[in-house]
Amino acid sequence: MNDPSVAGSLPLGEIIIGLAGGLALFLFGMRQMTDALKTVAGEGMKTLLSRLTSNRFSAAFAGAMITSIIQSSSVTTVLVVGFVSAGLMGLSQSIGVIIGANIGTTITAQIIAFKVTKYALLFIGVGFFVELGARREKVRQYGLMMMGLGLIFFGMSLMSEATTPLRSHEGFISWMQSMQNPLFAIATAALFTALVQSSSATTGLIIVLAGEGFISLNAGIALVMGANVGTCVTAMLSAIGKPREATRVAIAHVAFNLLGVALFVGLIPHLAELTRLLSPSFDDLSGAARLSAETPRQIANAHTLFNVGNAFVFIWFTGPLARLSRWLVPDKKEPPGHGIEPLYLDSYYLDTPAMALDRARLEQVRMAKLVRKMVDGIMPAIFGNSPKKLANLSKSDEEVDALHVAIVRYLGHLSQQQLVSPQMEMLSEGIAVTNYLENIGDVIETDLVGDGETLLQKDLKISDSTREILKPLQQKVRWAFGQIVSAIEDGDQERVRSVINAKKEIKLLSTQANLHLSKRLAVSPGAQIEVFRIESEIVENLKRIFYLTRRIAKTLEDNPPNGDEPEEER
Repeated sequence: MNDPSVAGSLPLGEIIIGLAGGLALFLFGMRQMTDALKTVAGEGMKTLLSRLTSNRFSAAFAGAMITSIIQSSSVTTVLVVGFVSAGLMGLSQSIGVIIGANIGTTITAQIIAFKVTKYALLFIGVGFFVELGARREKVRQYGLMMMGLGLIFFGMSLMSEATTPLRSHEGFISWMQSMQNPLFAIATAALFTALVQSSSATTGLIIVLAGEGFISLNAGIALVMGANVGTCVTAMLSAIGKPREATRVAIAHVAFNLLGVALFVGLIPHLAELTRLLSPSFDDLSGAARLSAETPRQIANAHTLFNVGNAFVFIWFTGPLARLSRWLVPDKKEPPGHGIEPLYLDSYYLDTPAMALDRARLEQVRMAKLVRKMVDGIMPAIFGNSPKKLANLSKSDEEVDALHVAIVRYLGHLSQQQLVSPQMEMLSEGIAVTNYLENIGDVIETDLVGDGETLLQKDLKISDSTREILKPLQQKVRWAFGQIVSAIEDGDQERVRSVINAKKEIKLLSTQANLHLSKRLAVSPGAQIEVFRIESEIVENLKRIFYLTRRIAKTLEDNPPNGDEPEEER
């Protein structure tokens, strides 16, 4: 085979084009399938992950199950980072999920090893017509998911066809035989994975080459380990510019993969023997034909066994891995006097709408708690004639306004993603609630703080009797807003309904306050006219705060009744 004429007859151009095109279709199909799955299943996966991560073992199970469904450990990582940064999951638990995610990614290799590439065009065709004819966005996404799966299979088929001429090429066969050196095989696969940014693509190509009879089981196991090393580059690149929690999770992922390969590289012959015992054999075949028939399934099984074994070893060391990650990426210290910044809004989450909506809600809760401090503090500031407290309320409103702009802008970016029901409704609800919160802050800063400053400038005071009559109204408004802050945080519909049903009581209390003010004005009209105007404005603005709070409740209400009365503001 060293004859130049033979070497020259090798259609290198066709092979390169076939491999490159097949790989491109594989990667595009993987991305399309993942994007569709995380759109339609992101909310369910988020809920499942939050329920199944009470300890490291259940966390690993959840990570394996979710990744096996979504077929993207990066999406699982986004969900995990969201929970860690929100304080809903510890870093040790998150590492358990990532360990499980490595097991979930082996499903792709198992599917490919079943040689379903002959159904590729069927999946592409059915997926296309489902996407074309679907009226509902969720159904359309399912069609895109099927198309993505078909493109994965079709890409594998093209790569397989492209490598067929290499079967008789001595140079290529010699290079493949050099893969028997595990360190060379690991380095080769790691480099390829780092270039294509997909361990699934590397594993798929390994199985394709095994199906053509080019790779032995031992070499295939070493190459799969190399793919695990190469994906560390992807993990670290994806952590650049991301939240610190994401960087910590990426570091733990890298440490887990590298240590796992270092631990098992010397055990490749034993892993190969175990795999042969557990995999189907074709005793009626011999030579390259038997190798071609048996090795793809064996490599897929070895891939699964390696990751399961890795998980079993390192699940006991999630604590040390977490401490290593925290040591390498310590908490960032904000400089003193630094203005308020969003804590939860990061573009990292926008590709996963379910998580991005959750991040916006967390920032909304933070904004609502700032407004609650204003609602709680405004009347003491007015009653106490405190210029310092009034100034602090104005400063608080600036922080509320800053968060309002950040949340609305973030939701605006999210609206450009592929959203399915009920995500679009949740997005609209989030914008409405954020606007109402900002309106409440404006009522306090512009109107009530203004009334307090007028009292200071003109050396006027609200009478003790008026304070007593305003106190029940003020307390009820504070109560209602406190209920809504909790409802934004936990979605409690009982709190929502209690605020909606408080309308009559608020009307009664405000009517009583206005009646009291009118009686006082009748007794002493001249001296009290300016104070009466300010006191009346206070009553009206407290009512406005309640009605804006009630609008938030109506927005949050599940299945509101039809024909509800129009909201009144005054």
